[in-house]
Amino acid sequence: MRPAIPRTTLVLGGARSGKSAYAERLIQACPAPWLYLATAQAFDDEMRERIAIHRERRPAGWETSDVPFDLPQAVAAARGPVLVDCLTLWLTNLILAEADIEAAARALAEACAAAAGPLVLVSNEVGLGIVPDNALARRFRDEAGRLHQRLATASDRVVFMVAGLPMVVKPSSEGLPDARIAD
Repeated sequence: MRPAIPRTTLVLGGARSGKSAYAERLIQACPAPWLYLATAQAFDDEMRERIAIHRERRPAGWETSDVPFDLPQAVAAARGPVLVDCLTLWLTNLILAEADIEAAARALAEACAAAAGPLVLVSNEVGLGIVPDNALARRFRDEAGRLHQRLATASDRVVFMVAGLPMVVKPSSEGLPDARIAD
């Protein structure tokens, strides 16, 4: 029997902390099909390669939808288990497009609250380092922090990834163990 996962899980961590792989294992604890809402945009060869590696890592049963801007609408329309990867890339897209960040964050929080199936959100924790030396980077850090706080409050479970290990920051009462899910 597969373990039940919380309705909404926020997975935070630094670069290469194991966030995406952990989030994929969480969603794969649910019956397929699984929906992967990808927010990255492939503007160069290096990013295209990163995206390809993520896609190749996922087994059959995954459907991928690219949503660099319309993430709230995609979450609201989804049925079944959903993985969003990642919120900081989505936020970057919105900032560069000069979108209304507050309205977009509110719409995403509302869509997450009404999501039909299990939802796992992945995001980079960028607030642990030094204060950035330019206004755009400081704005990004601040907006990411606000978005994370909003979604962490609304999530049933929050996990912080360190060196591939999950640290449960906000436990859920839904019975998922605090260690990795076996592959």
